Amino acid sequence: MFELVTKSVAQERQEQKIEARNALQRIAGFTILATAMAVLAVLVAAALFAQDQDNDKYSLKSPSGIAFSDFRGYEDWSVVSSARTDDILKVIVANPAMIKAYKAGVPGNSQPFPEGSMIAKLQWKQKKSTEAPFVVYVPDVLTQDFVMEKDSKRFPKTGGWGYAVFNYDAASDKFTPDAKSLSDCGQTCHVAVKAKDYIFHPYQKR
Repeated sequence: MFELVTKSVAQERQEQKIEARNALQRIAGFTILATAMAVLAVLVAAALFAQDQDNDKYSLKSPSGIAFSDFRGYEDWSVVSSARTDDILKVIVANPAMIKAYKAGVPGNSQPFPEGSMIAKLQWKQKKSTEAPFVVYVPDVLTQDFVMEKDSKRFPKTGGWGYAVFNYDAASDKFTPDAKSLSDCGQTCHVAVKAKDYIFHPYQKR
């Protein structure tokens, strides 16, 4: 009889241990799930914020109606070339259609860039690097995006190219269309390279 009681008590204790362990596992599972959901919520919020920022930028239009959204994705376009003035560093990028034309020999083969070609000149203030062991100037604050798009029907008077400028203010982290950037705003300068389909920068060898 005593032996049966002992076994019953031992069995009860074992069952309690199993129940306690299961409870801990459930709590741990809930904790992991709650943490994962919290992390997911943060990531979604961050993504939505970034999307809002892009949507805000891409809602802009120049005074003559050139939409910044025409150049959506320019941040990841291939580099064509670079340039520098006394105080500004510039990187020139182009969309896939224009890069393909460059690689086919345009404009050196006397052929024009195809309709839909787009090119952007991204401009930063420059600063002297405090890390490099030699004198070198690097981008500091973004100041402006100068863009061009080829659409002969929309821009027949300027060699088929439309121009626009979007200024960037670092303090507000906002772009604004330049009030003076009409669709022909770059024509005065670019007519000097009419023979190259109004494009200054060749595709640099790499």
